[in-house]
Amino acid sequence: MARLGLGSFWRVTFANDLDPGKADAYRRAWGDSVMRQGDVAALPLDALPGHADLAWASFPCQDLSLAGARGGLAAPRSGAFWGFWKVVEGLAREGRAPQTLVLENVSGLLTSHGGRDFEALARALSDGGYAFGALEIDAAHFVPQSRPRIFIIATRNAPEATLRASEPAAPFHSDGVRASAARLPPDVAKRWIWWRLPAPPLRNTHLADLVEDEPSTQWHSDAQTGELIAMMSPLQRAKVVAEQARDAPAVGALFKRVRIENGEKRQRAEVRFDGLAGCLRTPAGGSSRQTLLFVDGQRVRSRLMTAREGARLMGLPDEYPLPESQSKGLHLVGDGVAAPVVRWLSAHLLEPLAARTAPVRRKAG
Repeated sequence: MARLGLGSFWRVTFANDLDPGKADAYRRAWGDSVMRQGDVAALPLDALPGHADLAWASFPCQDLSLAGARGGLAAPRSGAFWGFWKVVEGLAREGRAPQTLVLENVSGLLTSHGGRDFEALARALSDGGYAFGALEIDAAHFVPQSRPRIFIIATRNAPEATLRASEPAAPFHSDGVRASAARLPPDVAKRWIWWRLPAPPLRNTHLADLVEDEPSTQWHSDAQTGELIAMMSPLQRAKVVAEQARDAPAVGALFKRVRIENGEKRQRAEVRFDGLAGCLRTPAGGSSRQTLLFVDGQRVRSRLMTAREGARLMGLPDEYPLPESQSKGLHLVGDGVAAPVVRWLSAHLLEPLAARTAPVRRKAG
């Protein structure tokens, strides 16, 4: 999905994923031989060709997100960053460190272990000769899905003044980004950049625009839908009643969550009718698979979200190949990066940064 968002400006020469299913999905989507499946920490440097202008790393988020165990960068999954960094350091010793890095993860990266994980990552970049800055971008600016993510852009080049801001600014320098920058030690903070990234035009699509006319999943029975509504708090049920009173059909996104009520854990169903889906997640983790709630007058129906609907919420075209299994398809998109976010970053930051390097065909590893 990062490759789709980067677009034709870049020539991809290498890709890696630990998961065999995702590696296979990549090959089906792109039809080339650049994908190498395996542990990034075990990659031999001679497997990476040439001198890339850009290296993109979306490392696993489960140990950093609120839905995970918050094990941090020392945990096995999110610790994949250090395997990636080992490769970058090895390339640097050979004189072919990527000029630009992009690191993408959940917003929990900023606060994991009281901010110490972010500081460790920032120090690694600084010691490695990179100037860097972070942006918190919600995919909701581009697609109807609430999906805030942190994007750390690091460069070995001196950015043009037009790419730097003198101070943080909305919407992408969030309070979390500002607080994380303020906590950095002085010797690391001097490498910090407030990246200038323009806000996109207002999004004009809604969740209802992306639902499938002929879904590949079965509708729930009336009894199953009733059970979901019964799991709602009075406030959540009031949302459904309000939509029933409107003279227009509505589509809402529903998650099951565990809430603490009167000191006890209780599973609740929570729905939103603001035109956005909740953050897509892999079916096996966190709040699991999303349910869609369709309200048309007094009639209320429900069903699980399909993998194709999830792909649309990530900005993928309908011709983008997905696994045949709904579960595997949702696992693929739930772990991905929203392609329109990548496109915006590439057009307004990454491509201008690459233009400062030697005028050769751009490469991304």
